Amino acid sequence: MRKLAIGAALTGALALTGLAAPLAQAATPALVFSGVTVNKGKAVVVGTTATVKVPITYTLTRPSDVTIDYKKTFAGVMLYRGSLAAFDNELDADMSPTCTTTATTDTTVTESCSDTIAIEPGDSLYETADATTWNVAGVYAYIDADLDDSDDRISYSTDFAAWGNKGKVKIQRAAKLTANASPEPVKKGKTITVTGALTRADWESGKYTGYVSQPAKLQFRAKSSSTYTTVRTVTTGKSGALTTTVKAAQDGYFRYVFAGTSTTGAATAAGDFIDVK
Repeated sequence: MRKLAIGAALTGALALTGLAAPLAQAATPALVFSGVTVNKGKAVVVGTTATVKVPITYTLTRPSDVTIDYKKTFAGVMLYRGSLAAFDNELDADMSPTCTTTATTDTTVTESCSDTIAIEPGDSLYETADATTWNVAGVYAYIDADLDDSDDRISYSTDFAAWGNKGKVKIQRAAKLTANASPEPVKKGKTITVTGALTRADWESGKYTGYVSQPAKLQFRAKSSSTYTTVRTVTTGKSGALTTTVKAAQDGYFRYVFAGTSTTGAATAAGDFIDVK
């Protein structure tokens, strides 16, 4: 597949010519983007290092006399934060989408398309404000440049259009949660201290930092059981620290569970086994 990156391609072509505006303007076709689904309708959770690939499906209806060849003409979707006229940030695909014709009329062609946008923390996402709800836009670009000046002539023609508010997706900071029950082993009836920490991705620093003043449920599962039950809710303190005490009753596992917020994904600590004598 060919590189897409519509916004980058258009900006780069303009930079090559050294012009603030294109020399010629092509006619914008009437494209209709509908039925857009991003990440199967789920929030996108991004950590500090791993690239997250976000699947997108949509329906594209175009005039039958318009060809999208991904050589000079491009169509696809992008995610944007802010206004359509002035992005605070935008994410688009690196490759052309896969489209299959599903219907035709005398004047239109309808295609079912799938695409993938790769999100790289620290590059695609680089500030706290990126953890929010993003909009989806359908985009079209036309680029035709002849920059060979050996005959003392160059030509450049472009067109770009975007249709906003075609869908929404929430992008969240990934969270991590730990749990440690001690002392171990412990006598029945004695006090157990369960500590832990809730941290979340900071895209500016590339590290996980403490998430304070957040509720986390302390849960327990008996050794003979497969089900966790909630013991109490504990609020994170400095650096996201968690600590509480319980009485030792039986062998089993303690863990903390964080439900997530609008900006941060959910997290569950691995169960820590306590041996009660």
